[in-house]
Amino acid sequence: MAKANNAPKLDYTPVEYDPQYILQVNALKKYFPIKGGLLSQTVGHVKAVDGVTFNLRRGCTMGLVGESGCGKSTTGRTILRLLGEKTGGQVLFNGKEVYDMTPAEMRALRTKMQIIFQDPFSSLSPRL
Repeated sequence: MAKANNAPKLDYTPVEYDPQYILQVNALKKYFPIKGGLLSQTVGHVKAVDGVTFNLRRGCTMGLVGESGCGKSTTGRTILRLLGEKTGGQVLFNGKEVYDMTPAEMRALRTKMQIIFQDPFSSLSPRL
């Protein structure tokens, strides 16, 4: 008799850790609920990030560029777990799923990852 598999069905192919990459983002999704009606039930979702995939090679810098409102900041905040839970996908930092990390591990991780926001005058120190 076969055992029932209670694992959730993935809508993407999981990636294996590759040591040449410090960050691997695979099919990342972040949806925000739209509430409506008398009981404020979820009537839909805003798909802020839908299927973003990239690999960041060790020692390299990456810039995420796009139109205003396209999800650049939401992508960065989702990777750093600053917006709560992701809707789907994988975020591997040094081979470890970011969303499986403990709060102490996340504090240590945030010293190694950061977002430089779009306004350079408030984000960057002119002395540097």
